[in-house]
Amino acid sequence: MTRRWPLLLLALPAFVATWSGWVGLGELTGFGPVKPLPGIADQFTINTAITLPIGVETYAAYALGAWLSGRPLAAGTRAFAKWSAIGSLGLGMLGQIAYHLLVTAGLEHTPWQIVTAVSCLPVLVLGMGAALGHMLHRDAHDVPSPESAEADAVPADVPAVERVPEPEPDPVGEHAIATLKAFSRRVNGGILLPAVPAAPVALDAPQVPMSREVYDWAAEQSVFVSSVAEDAAEPVDVPAEVGPDAAETPVLGPVPDELCPAAADRYADELAEGKVPALNRIKKDLRIGQKRATRIQTYLGQLAGV
Repeated sequence: MTRRWPLLLLALPAFVATWSGWVGLGELTGFGPVKPLPGIADQFTINTAITLPIGVETYAAYALGAWLSGRPLAAGTRAFAKWSAIGSLGLGMLGQIAYHLLVTAGLEHTPWQIVTAVSCLPVLVLGMGAALGHMLHRDAHDVPSPESAEADAVPADVPAVERVPEPEPDPVGEHAIATLKAFSRRVNGGILLPAVPAAPVALDAPQVPMSREVYDWAAEQSVFVSSVAEDAAEPVDVPAEVGPDAAETPVLGPVPDELCPAAADRYADELAEGKVPALNRIKKDLRIGQKRATRIQTYLGQLAGV
């Protein structure tokens, strides 16, 4: 336990010295006995010189305690208490210096500069004390206590919630969709038939309208995103006139270039008619070189059955 009795020994001589100095300075600057209740208690008088040591030194101790206290305070409150405490201690030292200089010099009249400064001290101390008191009262309600701050804090052992990354586009699925569209137009005379109820595929794979012939061909080429369940229902026949070359199912190998699905979708109408775009046109439209255009033209030729 911290012993506080040494503070009492330090405070007693300081109190005597500052009290005598402030009271003496007050009397030299016009402070003195007054009747605070004239007409009510004329016999009651008070020496206003005691207001200087009580105001200045008491506020210095009050602000110093607020500055060095361990309770939670706003940054502005603590800074105000710090600088006002330092300023009050500085004023106390200047007051003691002024009093002892006046006494040792034997001046009969105190300079007006000292009289002006000492006369403003009670008002200055009142303003700083009221401001600091309001700020401490505000922080007592606004700033959370250490107990509540610990209760509201998130425990360190609680794992942070990781953000699930968005799925990247599947080039295989896009290639399957473009291939099915082009082949459906070719088999059905350029018309996309309504979708045939088929076995479930991956949940995030878009459904592509197709006829039975397109479905059978896609199942043989394994272009679906996920495998068909063994007990899935058979696709429903859709009454439609199928072109004479429907039985000639093209056999596609691996995608030779990443632009093949985009090219198949771009030239789908021409591929449905069995036409393959020229090499220079592919190079111009897709802005690619000779080698890539050749691979894509070969791939489109397989789609068109040429």
